[in-house]
Amino acid sequence: MSAIKSMSSGIEFRNIAKRYGDDKNAPLAVKGISFEVPLGTLTTILGPSGCGKTTTLRMIAGLESPTSGSIFMGGRDVTTLGPAERNVSMMFQSYALFPHMNVIENVGYGLRMSGVKKSEATARAREALRSVGLVGFDERLPSELSGGQQQRVALARALVLEPAVLLFDEPLSNLDARLRREMREEIRALQQRLNLTVAYVTHDQSEALAVSDQIIVMDHGVIAQRGTPEQLYSRPESEFVAGFMGEAMVFPGVAQQDGSVVLGSLLLQPRHPAAPGPVKVAVRPEAWEIGAAHGMPATLRKAAYLGSFYEYGFDTALGPVFVVSTDLSQPLAAGAQTTLSLGAQGVSVVPAVSAASSTP
Repeated sequence: MSAIKSMSSGIEFRNIAKRYGDDKNAPLAVKGISFEVPLGTLTTILGPSGCGKTTTLRMIAGLESPTSGSIFMGGRDVTTLGPAERNVSMMFQSYALFPHMNVIENVGYGLRMSGVKKSEATARAREALRSVGLVGFDERLPSELSGGQQQRVALARALVLEPAVLLFDEPLSNLDARLRREMREEIRALQQRLNLTVAYVTHDQSEALAVSDQIIVMDHGVIAQRGTPEQLYSRPESEFVAGFMGEAMVFPGVAQQDGSVVLGSLLLQPRHPAAPGPVKVAVRPEAWEIGAAHGMPATLRKAAYLGSFYEYGFDTALGPVFVVSTDLSQPLAAGAQTTLSLGAQGVSVVPAVSAASSTP
């Protein structure tokens, strides 16, 4: 069980598998996964396209039925129940607003369909809009709103139903970078203020790190690793997780009896030692130090200026190395000869041969 919060009533998957179609020989999209989303927390399901994350979210919503296994919500078995019986709201990537309805009508639509009187539905819709910062927008049509405002309307429409579980499917992918940052902060603040139980699907690592209590990384239908954002970033358990969380490059190394690791001409002292023998060393681009006295020789192949930092591509004895440097005072030019070294931060040692495991 996750140590994030005690599991009194949230979401629980018990050995869930999903196969599409009736062919028993067809491959499984989800392969016997088990996990929990504790009450009042936000869990992000993260992974590349085709890893099974959206299928998993749709099974939480009741939009897909598992081939085997059980799903519990609030301690109740909901495996065979449809979406309307689960008290779940889902916010889609497309927002799915009704173009002919104004904002207040869009937000109150679900309540009206549930038999709530128009006056009460309008009052609750207005309160939901206030909670997402959209006071005074009642009469506007979706076409008169910005992307960020449409997102807030969709969020208010999900919140107004007071769901036990709120689901997000790639909710920020249609927004520009600044709005993505603002909206992820808003979603996280709302989740914490209202103590919502949230499952959130994205392929964006920085988004997952910013909003989550727990991250579940999926790979080919299984759980590669799950834990807090800090655990996933600083202590990946496989080459896949190390490479997926933060653009780490992975190099072969050798762990010594004393806990140090030999990486080419560098001797590292990782924060979490590995068993002696061949290992893989995952290095994040910000971990490299340029110009150290006893570093590894490196030749700059290309440089890109991105405002607050430089991206460098070096040729080294280890092969190509990607480096992010915040030192703007001494930029390097292509062809420059320098050295590269590593500290303990941003460096992880993982097994030389690793595979994703479905063990929660």
